[in-house]
Amino acid sequence: MKNHHLFSALALLGCLFLLPYCSATRGGNAQPAISYEKDLLPIMELSCTPCHFPDRGRKKLLNTAEATRESLDDIIRRIELPADAKDYMPFKSKRPALTAEEIDLFKQWAATGMTD
Repeated sequence: MKNHHLFSALALLGCLFLLPYCSATRGGNAQPAISYEKDLLPIMELSCTPCHFPDRGRKKLLNTAEATRESLDDIIRRIELPADAKDYMPFKSKRPALTAEEIDLFKQWAATGMTD
């Protein structure tokens, strides 16, 4: 009987010790999900128009979450290039370069499942 109480006390202490870690993974300290509509589309509308958006877009259209998903690796590669590189985007600095925080949003979106 004494061992049963000791085991119960140890189990309770273990649960109390792990409780802060469990609540953090359930969303207590979790970052909000990155979404195309909320986070990426505004950046793309500012930095990728008119070339990649209808009605004046003459390049591959990137105006939907699906189109952006399909090209995401290339998008990230190109926005991270030095501004004087041939494939750098936004093209010929027609729009402001993306900030490190904006580039990081694209990477986080890729890492978290690319939700709309």
